[in-house]
Order: sequence, then C-alpha cells, then structure tokens
Amino acid sequence: MVYPIAKNGNQSPLAFTYCFGDRFTVYWEYNSRPHHFYHGAFWWIAEVLPRISIEQSHCKAEGNGERNCHSESADIILLEKNLLILESGVTERRKTFANIIKYIRMGTSSNFGNMFSVLGASALLPFLPMQPVQILINNLLYDFSQTGIPFDDVDREQLVKPPKWKIDNIQRFMIFIGPISSIFDYANYALMWFVFGANSREHQALFQTGWFVESLMTQTLIVHVIRTAKVPFFQSRASFPMLAIAATVMGVGMYLPFSPLATSLGFVPLPAVYFIWLALILTCYCVLTQFVKNWFIKNYGYS
Repeated sequence: MVYPIAKNGNQSPLAFTYCFGDRFTVYWEYNSRPHHFYHGAFWWIAEVLPRISIEQSHCKAEGNGERNCHSESADIILLEKNLLILESGVTERRKTFANIIKYIRMGTSSNFGNMFSVLGASALLPFLPMQPVQILINNLLYDFSQTGIPFDDVDREQLVKPPKWKIDNIQRFMIFIGPISSIFDYANYALMWFVFGANSREHQALFQTGWFVESLMTQTLIVHVIRTAKVPFFQSRASFPMLAIAATVMGVGMYLPFSPLATSLGFVPLPAVYFIWLALILTCYCVLTQFVKNWFIKNYGYS
C-alpha cells in the first residue's frame, strides 16, 4: 500500500507493501539528486520513483487529494490519514472469511448426511420418506435459516491469525460430521415405524411429517454446534439475528403440521409424545456432534 507523508528535503512519500497476511514491508525512496538540480530530475524523483514502488505493491492505498499518478495506481484511497482504518478492514475480512467457512461446512456436511438418509429410506421403505413438496419446503426453511450467518459473531481466537483456505480440512469435516445426522435420521425412522406405527402406505403421512420436523430441527440446530470450536451456547453464542432466525425457522417447522396448510402439504398432526422423543433425539445429536467435533479439532484443527 502507499500512504503519503509530509515531504522534507530529500524524502519522497513513504511507500510500503501490505499483504493480507498482515506483513508490512516498508520502502523508503531517497532522492539521489538535489531537488534544485533541474526540473526534470525533480519530476522523476517526486513522481516516477514513488509510482514504481506503488506498482510493485500487493495492494496500494493513499490519502485523498494526493497526486493524480498516485491516485491512479492506488487500490484504496484513505479519506483520513490514519492507518488504523486498515486494522478494522483486516478484522472484518477475517470475520467474513470465517463465516464463509461456516456456511460451507454446514452445507457440505448436511447434504452429505442427507444423501445417506434418503438412500437408505428409499431402499427400505414401501413409500416415499418425504413428499417432493415437503422436501422443497424443508430446503427453503433451512436455506432461510442460513441467512443469519453473515451477521454472526466470530470467536476472538479465529481473528488472531490470518485464516487459510484448506479444502482438505473441509472435506474431512464433511466426512466425519455429515453421517452423524444420518444416524439420528434412522433413529427417527425406527421411532415412527415401531413406536407410532407409521409402517404402511395408509400411515405414510405420519411418517413423512415426523421426518420433516426432525430433519428440519436437526439441520437448523446443528448450525450452532458447527459454527464454533467451543461449547455452543455456553462458551460461544451466536449473534442475535442468527438466533432469532433459527428460532423462527424451528417454530414454523413445528407449526406447519398443525396449520391450515397441513392437508395441502401432506402433513398430519403429530402426537404430543413425539416431541418428547424429538427433544431426546436433538440432545443426543448435539452431544455426539460436539464430541466428534472436539476429536476432529484435536487431530486436524478447526481452521
């Protein structure tokens, strides 16, 4: 980056390189000839030499109102002569990157787990595990719950060092975390089949409603476990917008089977005891995911 300072005697503006790895490399341009040598030499020293340093920088910034040649080469123009503004920019960049990684981890692991759940249900059940319109609504609500991620808080530990893009880490996370949701999907299948008797085409609506609610609850709630390397809700809590959106989505998911739209969407009211089983499934799911996440962080790291 380039940041101009007051020029005195033989010094031209200060030019330095700033890469997003947070390393500063300072380049000072000293005049090799006196300013009064002749006008052409002064122009070369005051205009061309600083511009060479500007062009060689990774990212260029300068104060507002400086020379045109500097402004043309700059990537950033500082409205105030204060480099602390750049610190805020670096922090926001790291926060944005961390939230992007959250979204990718949640999306890949969720889709990977759902693939196993749907494949198994399609092979074992005499009916569809969920109606197409129910899958669309489930995905719509789940996607809406992810809109709070850009507004989420990031743990201070993730802002200390520059983050790195590690696709192999994301792949491992998907492989180890994704199938956990399938375990509890199959537990819900068994619950609906054996406990609530939804084991025939006549009772498929009950089965589909039960899996719709359980699937949406687990996908929405597990976001809060995956978003941090710490213990969720106790050591690290999501931002208010993310909590509010997640609570809204979960509330809508539980309300739909009892709403006026239930019949047209293929839902039926769930028995009250189902929600006790659901609470048990969600608790076990979060505990197991937290345990596997801690093991993953210990062996492969989190960022």
